[in-house]
Amino acid sequence: MNATTKDKPEVQWVQIDEEAVGQRLDNFLFTLLKGVPKTRIYRIVRKGEVRVNKGRVEAKYRLQLNDTIRIPPIRVAERSEQMLIQPRLKSSLENQIIYEDEGFLVLNKPAGFPVHGGSGVSSGVIEALRQIRPDSRFLELVHRLDKETSGCLLVAKKRSILKYLHELFRGDGVEKTYMALLAGQWRRKKQVVDAPLLKNILKSGERMVVVSNKGKPAQTSFVRLRKFADATLVHASPKTGRTHQIRVHAAWLGHPIVGDDRYGDAETNKIFRSRGYKRLFLHAEQLRFLHPVSGELMQFNATLPQELQNLLDHEQTI
Repeated sequence: MNATTKDKPEVQWVQIDEEAVGQRLDNFLFTLLKGVPKTRIYRIVRKGEVRVNKGRVEAKYRLQLNDTIRIPPIRVAERSEQMLIQPRLKSSLENQIIYEDEGFLVLNKPAGFPVHGGSGVSSGVIEALRQIRPDSRFLELVHRLDKETSGCLLVAKKRSILKYLHELFRGDGVEKTYMALLAGQWRRKKQVVDAPLLKNILKSGERMVVVSNKGKPAQTSFVRLRKFADATLVHASPKTGRTHQIRVHAAWLGHPIVGDDRYGDAETNKIFRSRGYKRLFLHAEQLRFLHPVSGELMQFNATLPQELQNLLDHEQTI
């Protein structure tokens, strides 16, 4: 669809509050002027059309408390009509909010949708969330989930909260628990996989991750929950946050995740597809961390999607 533009744009005056302190001017403008090409933003800064406290600054200038920014009249493309939100995604965004306060929200992300646009995808969960909440000044992903993974997804509503949560994720401040269905009968009750992961980009542009001594440290704890005739339900808790970590470590165990077209077993996937099951069985079931403001220990649980529950209900328990 063709983008529309706002009529008669006017000069904007923006005063910097605590949430934007320390941010680069260019990044601040990218967020504020969504729809305006980055080249256009750099041009108006370079020409001095953007002023901070009535003076010229460079794009890399770090914003300070109470700075006053003058932004020249500029037409901002309105993206609301450009992006069509699929009904299932819209329903999840509106009805699957697990928790929300002034600083962040947790939603139960549906499988089949990327968390953000890029790599040939025009939009994802975060772009759709911004569209249905046009009055929200700040909405940013705290972490990521694979397109085919469902479950707990954390979104910050303030820059200060985003910084705090990023620090938690970089350290060991967030406990993450996933539910996964592994191919075959895994006979151990518990195992910690400590195998470094190396990320490769194939000629096709596809990302493939392999266990390699040249890779980055990665650790995942697996705990068996239930055994079925040809599969094993487990909890997987990653201690690090490498790309495709749980999927690769499960395959390294010799029991790849059911429905994994990239690292899984083709014959197993074929058998499960014949039963009407077509998706990756990986669900971000739980997040635990200290609240950024109160310091209270918070625990969030995402209900297992019905298609996954149906599969478990029809499998033969051993």
